[in-house]
Amino acid sequence: MAALIGLAGPGMANEEIEKRAKDPNTWPAPGRDNKLTRHSPLKDISADNVGKLQMAWSQSTGALRGHEGQPLFIDDVGGKPMMFFISGCPNMAQCNIAQGLDLSDPDNPKQIWNYVKKDDRDESAVPRACCDTVNRGASYADGKLVYGTLDGYVIALDAATGKEAWVVKHAWPEKGETITSAPLIAENLVIIGFGGDEFAARGRVTAYNLADGKKVWECHSTGSDADLCFSNDTNKANPHYGTAGKELGIKTFPNEDWKIGGGAAWGWYSYDPELKLVYYSTGNPGLWSPSYRCPGKTHEECNTGEYDNKWSMTIFARKVDTGEAVWAYQMTPFDQWDYDGVNENILVDMKVDGKDRKALVHFDRNGFAYVMDRADGTLLRANKYVTTDWAEKVDLKTGRPIKVREHSPLELGRNVAACPSAMGGKDQQPGSVDPKDPTKFYMPTNNWCMELEPQERTHTQQGTVYVFANVYMFPEKPGTTGKLKKFDVLTGKADWEIPDPYPNWGGSMVTDGGLVFYGSLGGDFRAVDRNSGKVLWHRKLASGIIGNPITYKVKGKQYVSILAGIGGWIGVPVTAGLDLNDKFGAIGATAMTKAANLDKIPQAGTLFTFRVYD
Repeated sequence: MAALIGLAGPGMANEEIEKRAKDPNTWPAPGRDNKLTRHSPLKDISADNVGKLQMAWSQSTGALRGHEGQPLFIDDVGGKPMMFFISGCPNMAQCNIAQGLDLSDPDNPKQIWNYVKKDDRDESAVPRACCDTVNRGASYADGKLVYGTLDGYVIALDAATGKEAWVVKHAWPEKGETITSAPLIAENLVIIGFGGDEFAARGRVTAYNLADGKKVWECHSTGSDADLCFSNDTNKANPHYGTAGKELGIKTFPNEDWKIGGGAAWGWYSYDPELKLVYYSTGNPGLWSPSYRCPGKTHEECNTGEYDNKWSMTIFARKVDTGEAVWAYQMTPFDQWDYDGVNENILVDMKVDGKDRKALVHFDRNGFAYVMDRADGTLLRANKYVTTDWAEKVDLKTGRPIKVREHSPLELGRNVAACPSAMGGKDQQPGSVDPKDPTKFYMPTNNWCMELEPQERTHTQQGTVYVFANVYMFPEKPGTTGKLKKFDVLTGKADWEIPDPYPNWGGSMVTDGGLVFYGSLGGDFRAVDRNSGKVLWHRKLASGIIGNPITYKVKGKQYVSILAGIGGWIGVPVTAGLDLNDKFGAIGATAMTKAANLDKIPQAGTLFTFRVYD
């Protein structure tokens, strides 16, 4: 394996993570477990008493905006129950502040340390963060809190003291690379990528030793088979997806554009400890003006498969110890809409067509909800979960979407309408599922369409804005810009949905108390009856919510926490003070901000915590 650099040690850290995930009182990983279910077995807070939920305490994050992550709760850090969270990065002085709170008195937390890296910072990372200076949180294992910074550092702190354990430089803003995602800790490895497709970055994912930060393996999203960590066994069960020996990561791009071909993995990562496979997905293939990514002149010529721009927009399954690609499935070949594929891959076991399957479920930006066999990548379902007109369907035999030319931009200056918008049927905001009810997913969705007009490419320089398209986004239905849906991934039908005048840019959480928690960009934090979809409780928080709720239990009481602080792509016009009359601003976000009245939402980065008071 050309990209293999070292060997991982025994999987003690992973055993710790799995053990903690079985403790219902904790929230030890971004998705609570490494399967990203965001499900809690706690049920003290239920449909019967959630109306008594009141705020217990709040804590400033130290930054006003960009809180797309979630806190962690670990019940035994140096003998203390502790909570950890990371701020956004509006500037280097307030960039990715980490806090450690002692919850020994759970109604009166005490900050026992805070940390922000102060040396060797790169101010150029802030304007190079395509879609706001967000952060999606940290991971924990072996007494270490590990997270990424916008300007490209991966930092491991002693979780008890906040002291640096190790720091590595992972991403380079001058090449368009910025870190916004939470890392995955699997076995004794820290696995992380970066963002930057809109700045001509070339995507890759790297594994570091948890103990000392030394690089173990690194695999790219574009380039040679060796760079991609492909082997003769990659896609063995589904060779029609593409195999080694053809150098598809090079030849499906014109000229040498694979070197700036995007495919960054800036979203979420999951892990199956039995299969020893890591799962993640990649973003768009660089510039949004698709005619430059295909030498053909017609829609038909560019969609033969010859210029698919692999392996952007792809779900990868890699061996945790070496990075070798076991399978790779490209959801949107030759992307023409910026349907970044980075959304979470949730791992559940379900019966499909009478057969027990270890499944992977992925709600993609492109409007399709995919169900796959996570062992070999076989495609089992691909149902539309929002209004989707760019493709008729996905052919389950070939895995390819059947595109509609009327909604497929290609030629420079040709304005095309398409649903969903580039922000997707959902963006990175993660959904949730109860593994006991594995076909029902609680998904925040975007309900927007767009007009997209490709423009002339003026440069190919990494680290410089690399979009070249005018994008105008608008609500599919006036007055409704977001919905929470309970969606069955096998039938393709929603059991219920909750419309919202504000976008739902935060994630959801489902509990055994019969509840689903989520927040809106209007700042409304809600608890919903998971069976009926009825909103049972809600509170207006200090700012828009783009974070993901967690729940935990300490000293006999169940708590629910959520980060507030408007931001993300949809919030950039507010946080950056953009002119809302420019309908193409922030790659179309200004029009949506104006339509949803998001300019009336204040900035305020705060962690809020609630419990039931009798």
